[in-house]
Amino acid sequence: MRIRATNVRAAALAGGVGVTLCVPLAISVAAAGNNTVTISRGRPAVASSVTGAEVAGRANDASTVTRWVSVAGPGTQWVRIDLGAVKRIERVRLQWSGTHAKTYRVQVSTDGSNWLSLYATTAGNGGADDLKQLNGTGRYVRVLATQRAKATGGYGLSDVRVFGPASRVLPAAAPATGSLASGLEDRGKKERALALISSAENSTLGWRGQFGYIEDIKDGRGYTAGIVGFTSGTADMLAVVTAYAKNKPGNVLQKYLPALRAVNGSDSHAGLDPGFPAAWRAAARDPVFQRVQEAARDAYYFNPSMRLARDDGLRALGQFAYFDAAVMHGVSGLRAIRTAALRTAKTPAQGGDEPTYLNAFLNARVAEMRTEAAHEDVSRVETAQRLFLRRSNLDLTAPLTWQVYGDSYKLTN
Repeated sequence: MRIRATNVRAAALAGGVGVTLCVPLAISVAAAGNNTVTISRGRPAVASSVTGAEVAGRANDASTVTRWVSVAGPGTQWVRIDLGAVKRIERVRLQWSGTHAKTYRVQVSTDGSNWLSLYATTAGNGGADDLKQLNGTGRYVRVLATQRAKATGGYGLSDVRVFGPASRVLPAAAPATGSLASGLEDRGKKERALALISSAENSTLGWRGQFGYIEDIKDGRGYTAGIVGFTSGTADMLAVVTAYAKNKPGNVLQKYLPALRAVNGSDSHAGLDPGFPAAWRAAARDPVFQRVQEAARDAYYFNPSMRLARDDGLRALGQFAYFDAAVMHGVSGLRAIRTAALRTAKTPAQGGDEPTYLNAFLNARVAEMRTEAAHEDVSRVETAQRLFLRRSNLDLTAPLTWQVYGDSYKLTN
């Protein structure tokens, strides 16, 4: 992977997830106060998953008999209501049905991407939760359920009512873009992940322009090159050039295979200088070599990290965190970081709270990065992934804003 030399000190954010956990507020069945009205009834609703006909809209329709039910299994699920405009939110009343969440958050957002928790609990007991004096502002309201109260089933909500002042409507914000509930198997989400990695590896969002990148960044791995920083000191650059020779015999890089085998495991350039960098850049104009690089990226980093993330029950942000760790540390390094995180938190698949686990994973990632001088700048975690986590953007939904190595980036789609 590429580390850009810089004297800019990134402002690392403090550890932890930006919500306050508390016991449920007092339960009440009284009607809303005279100064508030129901602002959620019949508004468009979506969910991370549904069971049969028990879709998101059944949580805020005119009936308390119907309900939204997520798919069964551990992990994070959510239901989201679009109020149509930015409004004041003073109260949310939830009526759980069947299986309920032990740990959940009620959140608001102006754009459907960046969320603020108005209420959170780790002691949900089902039934009716009447959450008053919330004092929030947003176009979207979301119930984010992260831990089940029972060992089986999903989450069920028969009623979600949001209350606010009848006349208090603020300017609408732009809605979130892209598939909301999907993981990185979604093409658009994968493109976001590749752009995020490129911002750290190549200081640009345009990863397709980096097939010809090559330099020695003095990290002890020899030459670093290509779309995810294949290196001559590790096996991946050798594997890329070997695959290129197989797909296109006689190419300009093939003659360097003996030298790449000899320097593998070191930072040596023996047999590669002076012509290898120019040959790499020339090969990068060949569509065959571009396809080889993409296939290698997926085979060595993306696919293994995705399999592990899915097994751990992680949504798109967690999948990206694993992918980025694999690019920098290798899949074996990713597994070591995961093992360190498991000492303090459970994965969603193990029944753990997803934000808590991801925070533990990022802590372990930062600790591993700081064992090498070349990774001293941890902004690709602290002002990117940790920032998304603090905003509860578990689905990596655009718009996204972040900083890496002192540079600011934004993705709007």
